[in-house]
Amino acid sequence: MLDAVLDRLARLHPKVIDLSLDRMTRLLADLGDPQDRLPPVIHVAGTNGKGSVVATLRALAEAAGMTVHAYTSPHLVRFAERIRISGRLPEDGALAALLEEVEAINAGRPITFFEATTAAALLAFARHPADLCLLEVGLGGRLDATNVVARPAACVLAAIGLDHQDYLGDTLAEIAAEKAGILRAGVPAASAAQPEAAAAAILARARLLGAPLWLGGEDWRYAETADGFRVEAPGLILDAPRPVLPGPHQIANAALAIAALHASGLVRPTPELVARALPAIDWPGRLQRLDAGAAVGMLGRPFWLDGGHNPSAGEAIAPVLAAWAKEGPLELILGMQTTKDPAGYLAAVAPHLARVAAVPVPTAPAPFDPEILADAARAAGVAEVAVRRSWTEALEAARSRRTRVLVAGSLYLVGEVLAENRIGAPI
Repeated sequence: MLDAVLDRLARLHPKVIDLSLDRMTRLLADLGDPQDRLPPVIHVAGTNGKGSVVATLRALAEAAGMTVHAYTSPHLVRFAERIRISGRLPEDGALAALLEEVEAINAGRPITFFEATTAAALLAFARHPADLCLLEVGLGGRLDATNVVARPAACVLAAIGLDHQDYLGDTLAEIAAEKAGILRAGVPAASAAQPEAAAAAILARARLLGAPLWLGGEDWRYAETADGFRVEAPGLILDAPRPVLPGPHQIANAALAIAALHASGLVRPTPELVARALPAIDWPGRLQRLDAGAAVGMLGRPFWLDGGHNPSAGEAIAPVLAAWAKEGPLELILGMQTTKDPAGYLAAVAPHLARVAAVPVPTAPAPFDPEILADAARAAGVAEVAVRRSWTEALEAARSRRTRVLVAGSLYLVGEVLAENRIGAPI
């Protein structure tokens, strides 16, 4: 029943992505404007890390005793992962009924899949009590379907890099300006430290609107310490432990979440709060280690997953890969979509790889031919490159080698692995 309604919603518009707010505001009006009846909202945009920031904000709020709605995308295994209602993922039957209600109100008019499902999420959030609502932008910000809340409690801009240039513009300044479209007059905002061109675009938008902005590296900052990291923001100096999500980029994301929560005024971060929250962050598919399950059995040892898929994501995980490579040879099982930049991604990670196995991603809308990915890996300087018919074949081929294995390059690929492995998949 859920798959059927999702399939029908996907056929209501000829394009998967068509950035506009006209259809969304019309549908929300017909639904009674649920976006106006939400608990306090924190709205999060960015190229990389926005989902991790949302997951960290949820962990912080729940550690403070709050009940939290959260809307994120895409999902890894179950569509229900996108819509967390009062802290819980809905059952498929209830979710199907909600989507069918939105479908009926829409009455066959053109609407994109993301717009319709976002409207359903907002309707569910308006109907169920919570103390906080976290909304992750799908694409861009200014014309994204989530950008319909008149006055959020806070807006957050995670790290911005080059991605989705076909929709957002070819330069960092253009992309940042689109993402800064979520800012609101008088609403506090926190941004990660950004490249110069992106920072200038964000600052210009904030000044135009009169949005009080804390820019990372200027108005607030963080630094790693022996035991974790320290955050310094207006009215806050806080020492925190390392988050459970590995990598220096996740320390940056956790620091941004702490600064943003502080800026919102909803909860004051304390050492006790972050000590409870950061070990409890739940965000699969981000340098996630799998220790048991069907897929682990294929390899015969633990391996790792990461859904990052653009050059900035490659740069983010590169320090972790560098550390791993010092301990022994590292093998990457790589699958990507044709909308991504494999050369840019591999430029960041290839120096740390002993081997790449390129694989198809059949669940992705536009998967790369593995032969093209293999050519990109060779061009990036990887010494040993193979093409495999599937990620399962690649795991089985790696079984006899004493390598650390990372499956990466696509959230669709990560979702396939988690669905097969079951252990470690979102529940």
